[in-house]
Amino acid sequence: MKILISDKMSDKVENVLNENKIPYDIKTDLSPEQLTEIIDDYDGILIRSATKLKAEIIGHCKNLKVIGRAGVGVDNVDIDTATKNKILVMNTPLGNLEATAELTIGLMFSLMRHIHLASPSTHEGKWEKSKFLGSELKGKTLGIVGFGNIGQRVAEIASVIGMKIITNSASASDDILSRFNASKVSTDELISTSDVISLHTKLNDETKNMFNATSLKSMKPSSVLINCARGGLINEADLKVALDNDVIAAAAVDVYETEPATNSPLFNAKNLLLTPHLGASSKEAQSNVAIDVAEQVADYLLNGNIINNINIIE
Repeated sequence: MKILISDKMSDKVENVLNENKIPYDIKTDLSPEQLTEIIDDYDGILIRSATKLKAEIIGHCKNLKVIGRAGVGVDNVDIDTATKNKILVMNTPLGNLEATAELTIGLMFSLMRHIHLASPSTHEGKWEKSKFLGSELKGKTLGIVGFGNIGQRVAEIASVIGMKIITNSASASDDILSRFNASKVSTDELISTSDVISLHTKLNDETKNMFNATSLKSMKPSSVLINCARGGLINEADLKVALDNDVIAAAAVDVYETEPATNSPLFNAKNLLLTPHLGASSKEAQSNVAIDVAEQVADYLLNGNIINNINIIE
């Protein structure tokens, strides 16, 4: 039994595997060709977002039994091919919950109070106090697209601030909604009535480019958009046009359709705050997801126990 660690992650993952006496190799920054050549020598592979396990890489696997994703999103894994080849896919949905929720709230404050613009201006010796007149979050409507663990934590923090919470989640129960004094509305109503829209949904055929030229024009001109979920939820070219033409007031983007985003169509857009996929980049989150993914994969390989699985292997 052996595990491949193909992305950089906290050394806590090694501690767990050592405690369980499971051998492992750490080989990061592999090309698709290099990974294809060696992946089936392992019983499990631990990844983050950099490793792309597409059909051409895992389609030939006969020995690989489990893919462990240290994080939430698994759009870098071909789930259908993994399932067909009887490869279990697990994620760690709670490990980076707090880090992503706190980043979302931080971006929200920065956009509404123009912190990201006021800081460089002040560093340049300008005193543009009147230029950066902001708005308070209290009393504003926060539209949360996707009401899972992270969306609920954002709602919890925002409700303490005094924001009105709405969501378009079809699966959110009345009990869950009542915990955060949240209301369920249609997607169209959420887009047209929210002062702040925060994305916390999965990327799939239904949600891809859900924020495009048409939906952006439906937003309030004074509203802001935040994406700490997955790249591809927003049409990046359309967002740049909307910002440059004051269709919406501002946006913050932490995730991109192509990563690393070294040549993004979003660059130099007006009133746009960009961060390099920092959602899970806290010391605590890095430790949490490493421990979670290693423990889950070890438990599956040693004992057959399954937790946080994305697919079902028959």
